Amino acid sequence: MVLRAKTKNLFQGKPLTEKQAENSKLNIKELEAGETILTSLPRRLVFELTNACNLNCKMCGRNAADFKPTMFQLDWLRYFEPMLDTVEEVTLMGWGEPTVHPEFSEMLRIIDQHSARKYFCSNGMRLDKLKDAIFDYHVDVFAVSLDGATKETNDNIRLGSDIDKITRDLKDIIKTRNEKGLKYPWINFVFCAMKSNLHELPDLVRLAADIGLDEVKVVYLTAFDNELAKEVLWDAVDEVRETFDEAVKIGEETGVALKLPHLQGEDIAGDKEHKDCFVSWRDFFIGSDGYIRPCMSTPIQFERFDMDKSFDEMWNSEFYQRYREIVNDPAKMDGPCRRCYQSSHCNWNKQTTWLQMEQQFSPDWKNKGE
Repeated sequence: MVLRAKTKNLFQGKPLTEKQAENSKLNIKELEAGETILTSLPRRLVFELTNACNLNCKMCGRNAADFKPTMFQLDWLRYFEPMLDTVEEVTLMGWGEPTVHPEFSEMLRIIDQHSARKYFCSNGMRLDKLKDAIFDYHVDVFAVSLDGATKETNDNIRLGSDIDKITRDLKDIIKTRNEKGLKYPWINFVFCAMKSNLHELPDLVRLAADIGLDEVKVVYLTAFDNELAKEVLWDAVDEVRETFDEAVKIGEETGVALKLPHLQGEDIAGDKEHKDCFVSWRDFFIGSDGYIRPCMSTPIQFERFDMDKSFDEMWNSEFYQRYREIVNDPAKMDGPCRRCYQSSHCNWNKQTTWLQMEQQFSPDWKNKGE
């Protein structure tokens, strides 16, 4: 099965409650009407737990950014508890590795007291320490980033990663899932495709099948500096097509779903700046420095999250209202949206999507005291 990145709708790992379904229906109605002031709550809360990481991946934009390590506060999550039976999902991810947050398991525990799905994306190096929490707190879905099917390739790109350890820990989680007869957690690999690893995608699908994973998701490398620009696949469409076709064939043989980006020149965005973007209706994002942003793939910062304000004051602030008005308007959208590189919404027909050098692509992270 071949999937494309979802935009309007979210992963459906379990049935929504009546309260969640009512909110989601209203949210989609307001989205489709282009409302700028929303009655509905977001369908997803996205919390960047930290921008720090325990790896040093060669292609990570953190290496080309003005980096200040910051950490999400547990009290911020508690502020949202009254909403966690209404929103569909809480996503724990951002610029850093969420599982290094010292209160990561406690956050899973708090969310598990409510109806919202739990999702996180990880480099996989702490899965052995998190196995009990994954099952005790009913994690619905998580993703593990691997950028090769061999130790030589993956561990060379993702410095500090250990594909053997990750594979062993994932097999242990799948074994427990099967022994317990559970349908969760749903697990996928996320593969950042570039010239030096594209050839290993078919073998990564085989590895996913061997482990028992559900899906392999592919995103293209976006270059943030001139050295990385040599690795982007902008000028390799024929090679990409051939490799994708081979990976799809293996996926069909093994039962592993493939989520693939559009090929350059075939993106459904056509000649638009980006695909229709829904995040400022669907998602509420807080960075690890406490600043509200439209999404994790923009440097734009709205305002500092303020626990003394009502949620509606922030959700329908002048910042959100303006963004909902301009984000899909080619005459009004801001610069970062014009060169969007967010994998679900960007336009892979545009070279500027692939090459972000000499642009501000990440937020100006602020220390808590500033």
